[in-house]
Amino acid sequence: MDARPGQQQTHRELATEGSPLEALVAFYRAFNTGDLDALAANWAPGERPSMANPIGRIRHGWPAIRAGYQALFEGPARVQVAFHDFTPEGGDDWHLFVGRAEGTCVLPDRTIPLRIRTTRWFAKIDDAWRQLHHHGSIEEPALLAEYQTAIFGAPLATPMA
Repeated sequence: MDARPGQQQTHRELATEGSPLEALVAFYRAFNTGDLDALAANWAPGERPSMANPIGRIRHGWPAIRAGYQALFEGPARVQVAFHDFTPEGGDDWHLFVGRAEGTCVLPDRTIPLRIRTTRWFAKIDDAWRQLHHHGSIEEPALLAEYQTAIFGAPLATPMA
């Protein structure tokens, strides 16, 4: 889709059907609405995918990743994030997005701003772009501790494993 003169295209406009960017947009739509079925359609199936983030620890395989999302969605926090300031890089059967996710973690008594350095790797599997890996990091120790406390009741005492 071409932008009109003087207008910049949004990433959603560039996310053409069947593109890796469309898969990225679909991930955030599914995450922000708590849609586990749509997340399952976005992630690679089986034991291939992996995820490492401030509250998910390191998870291997879609079943473990799904369990992490389900626990988050069923907990007291409502997390909403948007991906921006990213660089895409890819080939015919892989695509990497490196950028930042920003948003909020809303609890009954407070709202925590989120700033997460994020990498998402997609691979073309059976003619569909599927997420194969996600890594997220919160670079600010106090923010990381506050976020982990909101989700777990206390900061994690051990490294993510």
